[in-house]
Amino acid sequence: MAGIGLGSRLQHLGAAAQNALEVARFGGLETGEESSPFEVVAERPVYRLRRYHPEVAAGPPIVLVPPLMLSSEVYDVSPSASAVTILSEHGTDPWVVDFGSPEHEKGGLERSLTDHVLAVSDAVERVGKAAGRPVHLAGYSQGGMFCYQAAAYRRSDGIASLVTFGSPVDTTAALPLGIPEGIASRGAGLLAGAFERRAVPAWVSREGFRLLDPVKSLRQRLDFVRSLGDREALLPRERQRRFLMGEGWVAWPGPALAEFMRQFIVHNRMLSGGFVIEGRMVTLADITSPLMYFVGEIDEIAPAKVVRAVRRAVPEAEIYEVALRAGHFGLVVGSSATRTTWPVVADWAHWRDGEGERPEVAVAVDEFVEEPASRPSSRDRATHALGLTANVGIGIARSTLGTAREAAGAVRDLTGEAAGQLSRLSRLERVRPGTRISIGMLLDEQAGHSPEDVLFLWEDRAYTQAQVKHRIDSVVRGLLSVGIRQGEHVGVLMSARPSALAVVGALNRLGAVAVLMRPDGPVLREAELGQVNRIIADPELSAEALEAGVPVLVLGGGAEPRELGANVTDMERIDPEVVELPAW
Repeated sequence: MAGIGLGSRLQHLGAAAQNALEVARFGGLETGEESSPFEVVAERPVYRLRRYHPEVAAGPPIVLVPPLMLSSEVYDVSPSASAVTILSEHGTDPWVVDFGSPEHEKGGLERSLTDHVLAVSDAVERVGKAAGRPVHLAGYSQGGMFCYQAAAYRRSDGIASLVTFGSPVDTTAALPLGIPEGIASRGAGLLAGAFERRAVPAWVSREGFRLLDPVKSLRQRLDFVRSLGDREALLPRERQRRFLMGEGWVAWPGPALAEFMRQFIVHNRMLSGGFVIEGRMVTLADITSPLMYFVGEIDEIAPAKVVRAVRRAVPEAEIYEVALRAGHFGLVVGSSATRTTWPVVADWAHWRDGEGERPEVAVAVDEFVEEPASRPSSRDRATHALGLTANVGIGIARSTLGTAREAAGAVRDLTGEAAGQLSRLSRLERVRPGTRISIGMLLDEQAGHSPEDVLFLWEDRAYTQAQVKHRIDSVVRGLLSVGIRQGEHVGVLMSARPSALAVVGALNRLGAVAVLMRPDGPVLREAELGQVNRIIADPELSAEALEAGVPVLVLGGGAEPRELGANVTDMERIDPEVVELPAW
């Protein structure tokens, strides 16, 4: 019997050694499994559009969007954990947006966040035309953020519904290690500048994912090593392991990461203020299509509160929640995803298209009811009383220590805030009576530091620091060409519009005095009080400006030829490139 036991152990060790050699040579065990069949329907500079199981494609079209750091194979990790296969088996038509591996794509590492959102919008358009019906747009993690942004950009046009899995909306609600929001924002701003021209390699994302739960990662590795002798036990989860261990991770383009940090970490634009796509201002409030989001109850990457913030951000849509006892990756891959996530998504798509019943696990957010507090039993009350009596002394000590900790925390927060304000305080301290300070200088300084940052928003258009500087520079040349000089009083009769800011900045740059006049005020009287000898006006207000009896300059409304009347100069017709700047 001992010989049989020894032989069995030797056989086990031999199998383990053979499997270990295979893993060392090829990165994993050969499973013999094949990926789900698909065809590439469209190939664009930023993405490829895949249609899975095209031979049986029918039913509601579902477009799946991966996050930036993971490959599109996250939706087809293995036959036993394949989202596209399950969706197809449940009578839907799955499509996948494939961003590829940016490090291996031409210009891939130069892609911005906007490039990806526009790619998703383009995929919605193409799939909708091919299917002849609105599509269901679904995304995992940051892919879900892309879906939110694309839906807002399109104002839900062509989108039957949205489905997201662990997609954050309030990115400041669960900062790691209890970092204060202000410090995190400043740190993210600095990192954004560092990553502007530098991509994040795939291995950095992979190791960062592991470090979020190092104990679990180590346990999984040990379990794999201990099971090396049992190939049959390893094979069912081998492709999933290889995906997470390296094959599934791709590089994160630097410009996209920088834009992500600025818009969604520094400014939290998903929840407040809106974000800019193609120079246009959009907000999640523009979404009107029905929405179902999945939340992982043990998700450390996107905790429930950062995902559920979508309830506040999307007020015009029907919203449903599906809560799973799963982590971030388990929402889309694994037993919970196979058993619940993807069948529910298919049922949801059928229901929204009027072809079935609403999934039972999808709970409308307005149906959430707080659990009533249960009445404690006599035994519970007795236990509580004994515990209270026994812990009075401990409670007092804890209270004292807690107060000390709170005080220390307050000092730490104040110190952090003070550190962030030191540069401003130091600059203020250097201000002297002769120090030159002006709005023109400040705008120039900001444009030099961060030219692509948005300075202001106007009627759903975003204007960057560089664009505003260019406009002010052009207006300065125009003002010089008509003879405006330092110290001259110039009336500004304009409604609230971008040209008004450009005029004030330009006059400030020249050292002229901008006399702001009310559009509905007495023009002649205000011109006299302001001692103006010419007025800059909107095209709409040029007639009123003429009442002051001084030359009128019109700015705004484009450079097309137009009749503005006598004694009126159209500054839009001045070519700033031909204006010679004086030596001063």
